[in-house]
Amino acid sequence: MLSVGCGAALGALLRYWLTSIWKRQRIDWPLATLLINLTGALVLGFLTGHLAADGAAMRFWGVGLLGGYTTFSTFNTELVAMVDERRWGSLVAYLILSYGGGLVAAWVGMQM
Repeated sequence: MLSVGCGAALGALLRYWLTSIWKRQRIDWPLATLLINLTGALVLGFLTGHLAADGAAMRFWGVGLLGGYTTFSTFNTELVAMVDERRWGSLVAYLILSYGGGLVAAWVGMQM
């Protein structure tokens, strides 16, 4: 349990740091969340393909670090904001890039 908590803390700090860098760019689109979730899917795919048998490593890296790093809740609140703002094109693009890109990234990671 300690390894999951330590990994999650590191993942959350990494996500916060990367998000703060992107916020300085003043981009009116959730690019930081998209990149974080896609890289998380890629790395988790890689780990699943290579560390699946090692439960301790997967708990730290997969459940902990990548669980703290990626963010499904932020993704969904950004989608709701796009609906509220009637930004339909951005909403559709974000959905396709997030889900489609996430599937591709996880598959590519597993093939590495």
